[in-house]
Amino acid sequence: MPKIINKNPAKISEIVSEHEISTSQELDTMLKKSAEAFKLWSKMPAPKRGDILFKARNIFAQKKESLAKSLHLENGKPMEEALGEIQEIVDVFDFFVGEGRRIYGMTGQSELADKSIITIRQPIGPAVFITAWNFPAAVPAWKAAPALITGNTFILKPSEHAPLSGKLFVDVLNEAGLPEGVAQVAFGAGDVGEYLAKSPITKIVSVTGSVAVGRHVAQIAAAGFKKCALELGGKNSTIILNDANLELALDGVLWGAYGTGGQRCTSTSRLIIDKKVSNEFVDKLVPKAQALFTDKPDIRYSPIINLKQLEKIDSMVKEAIKEGAELLCGGKILDDGSKSGYYYAPTILKAKHGMKVTVEEVFGPVLSIIEVEAKDNEDCYKQAIQIANDVDYGLSNAIYTKDINIAMRAAHDFESGLVYVNAPTIGAECGGASLFGGWKNTGNGSRESGITALDSYTQYKTIGIDYSNKLQRAQID
Repeated sequence: MPKIINKNPAKISEIVSEHEISTSQELDTMLKKSAEAFKLWSKMPAPKRGDILFKARNIFAQKKESLAKSLHLENGKPMEEALGEIQEIVDVFDFFVGEGRRIYGMTGQSELADKSIITIRQPIGPAVFITAWNFPAAVPAWKAAPALITGNTFILKPSEHAPLSGKLFVDVLNEAGLPEGVAQVAFGAGDVGEYLAKSPITKIVSVTGSVAVGRHVAQIAAAGFKKCALELGGKNSTIILNDANLELALDGVLWGAYGTGGQRCTSTSRLIIDKKVSNEFVDKLVPKAQALFTDKPDIRYSPIINLKQLEKIDSMVKEAIKEGAELLCGGKILDDGSKSGYYYAPTILKAKHGMKVTVEEVFGPVLSIIEVEAKDNEDCYKQAIQIANDVDYGLSNAIYTKDINIAMRAAHDFESGLVYVNAPTIGAECGGASLFGGWKNTGNGSRESGITALDSYTQYKTIGIDYSNKLQRAQID
């Protein structure tokens, strides 16, 4: 049987786990189990479903250290970040367990006498989750928690580059007492996800990945009129005006650009800065970025997930330099796996808006600085916001300024689903009003981790109850 050999990207000689690729026969069996389990799970009262999810939440909390260790080994994420990711699962489940007692509908006034109108939410059916390697534990939780609490079943297809965390996630759910077939995991590459998405048994498809993958899956879902939730790429900017707290901005840009090795859809890839403060800021930024990787990587600096991605990053940087970008630091492969793992130097480019590196997603530790020449803060803001919005993506943007009026305008003017004021572009919170998702090519309007995630996994039913004991015809009688 063909296998996925899951290697540690920080030390590629180390095999973390092996997984047999799911065959079409195995996938068919999973799909049938998912459909059968839906009949039982969807009928269970939501608070009872919440009881099981709360048990899972507690197991995740108990196993936090070991789950984080597995995550750290398979995608190279520093332990500090890995522990935070498992905590995110706990927090997400905390929130959605409570939603088991708040899956509200609506009541309304009928046009007719002696008649009542009520609207309820109901589950849709078996779901397929196709998830990425950069958050291989938290992203499945963002999808599974709202799907399960509302009565749906799912099959998770984790990235072939980080499959272990997905398996362990499903293992915990089943350990907590989910009925057989409610939560399952399939292994493989894009063809496995496509097979599951195309199945007539599948009623919901939720994808976290590239724009190309999202567009392809959306077409499959549309052909079957399936509910489809897409969380795709980003090309995020941080604007720094000349009145900003530069020390605060420095910390934010470093974390935003180089957290998880720049391999987040919310990573800061563009710094749009007033030229008046650019030199001062860059003089402090460059040595701090360089210090993330010296003779050997800081334990907080992530490797690149695989050789293909490492080479793609290097190619984009080289192309930017040919286009005229000025290399301020980095710009080279530090380790192509021949020493230990896949590492790319923390890179800063001084670029012009419109260069490929400033408009296309790099997904690596590369920051492009775009300077704005302006007569004052207002002029700088107008130019910067135009540059920030002039990309095909719209996930996360940030602005650093002490001017509350400009900050609030930016909150409304940024064309993105997430906006941060005096904080970096990464660091999404969980639950309630904190809705994760983007505009434009970043997705199709669906949201994750917050209350509106329930919309991806429920459908409405309007019920009319007529107690007039006679035929009544709306808009006629």
